[in-house]
Amino acid sequence: MAVSFLVVPQWQGSGSSRAMRLVDGAEVIRGDLPAARTRTVDVPLESGDSQGTAVHRLSSIAMVRDRVAQALAETPGPTILIGGDCAAELAPIGRLSGQSVAILWFDAHPDLNTPESSPSHAFNGMVLRTLLGDGPEQLVPAIPLNPTRVVLVGARSFDPAEDEYIAANAVAHVDVSDFGPEALIAAVEASGAESVYVHIDLDVLDPGDVTGVGFPEPFGLAAGALVDALKALLTRFPLAGAGITQFAPASVESAVDDLPTILRIIGALTAAPASAHVSAAAPTPTPTPES
Repeated sequence: MAVSFLVVPQWQGSGSSRAMRLVDGAEVIRGDLPAARTRTVDVPLESGDSQGTAVHRLSSIAMVRDRVAQALAETPGPTILIGGDCAAELAPIGRLSGQSVAILWFDAHPDLNTPESSPSHAFNGMVLRTLLGDGPEQLVPAIPLNPTRVVLVGARSFDPAEDEYIAANAVAHVDVSDFGPEALIAAVEASGAESVYVHIDLDVLDPGDVTGVGFPEPFGLAAGALVDALKALLTRFPLAGAGITQFAPASVESAVDDLPTILRIIGALTAAPASAHVSAAAPTPTPTPES
């Protein structure tokens, strides 16, 4: 079964000054996707409110989560999400909880803060911790992820609370200096998972390979190494789904500089034969009051 694409131009989880550029980034990528297998989730332009929590724009984040969940329920087969900020991953990854899937979190930042520990209160830095069960109750999945099924890849900027969580829960981490197909496959094998979900925040790449991100960090992964490792990984493990997030070009015109790299990554994710893809059961989305 062919891979489908779901474009989610969400910006509300971001704390970057480039947050609104995430909308442009998603639209630029969408222009190069197969129209027949691509749909776009309607994302409100309004910021929303915190609903009494320590999470900025929570109401809009919850609204988009529910809309993505509904779109996924109507889309057969594996799906590659095109963000938007990392909050767009709540529904795709949340529906995999309890299944034998390893979550590969390619990101310069582990996104493991809680609303209480976050220095910015932007949800983008809390997404993975929320999926693991320690976030605002409105966004925590019914079955949180097991930390043993999470592999951080390429993370190199940690807050103290994130370091503490990683140490306390023995979260696996493939460092930039150790990165390669063998290390990636070994980490998934150690998790005991039978398939993989690949989350890619583009700031996992070295700034020399991609410039259109809100929070660039030096000494990241090389784009070619990432593409090669993904191809090798997907010959060993079926793809349960994937997400590419955080493309925030300085302008629509400058987006063309990064687009070839992004399309190479998409090509690596879709290169596996159809028999190597798996589908996730999609639960009924949990309604959240809009405001």
